[in-house]
Amino acid sequence: MSVTKTLTVRQATMRDVDQMLDIINQYAQQGLMLPRTKLSVCEHLQSFIVAHDGESVIGVAGLHILWEDLAEIRSLAIAEKAKGMGVGKQLVLHLVEQCRLLGINRVLALTYQKAFFEKCGFRVVAKETLPQKVWKDCINCSKLPMCDEIAMIVETATA
Repeated sequence: MSVTKTLTVRQATMRDVDQMLDIINQYAQQGLMLPRTKLSVCEHLQSFIVAHDGESVIGVAGLHILWEDLAEIRSLAIAEKAKGMGVGKQLVLHLVEQCRLLGINRVLALTYQKAFFEKCGFRVVAKETLPQKVWKDCINCSKLPMCDEIAMIVETATA
């Protein structure tokens, strides 16, 4: 059975937290994203969506509103068994549509996966053009000032 045939994207619930953490922190251990604690995920649960295959969580993504015209996709992670099946793209497009409905014009991703986000309609921008992100989050990040992530933006009206 194909994962994508039974795939649902929905709001995350407390029942999903441990599976979400497992997926997110596998990538964090590889240095591909920042780690999340159980407390952090619980406190921000309403900001997360999950992809579910009928048996388990196979993908997770968070949305963080930075300003009236800018939101960020965070903690986008796909379970090993679901890689290459379009799960990540479905999660990203779901969050971009959510931003459009909220009236948020731009969606940001800080990523190492440039080609993936380009396929989702994002384009590279200079981090210096994102003061809302830099002063809100980056200022406290362990990667500052040597951040090697790529800043990418999509406009919700064209996504």
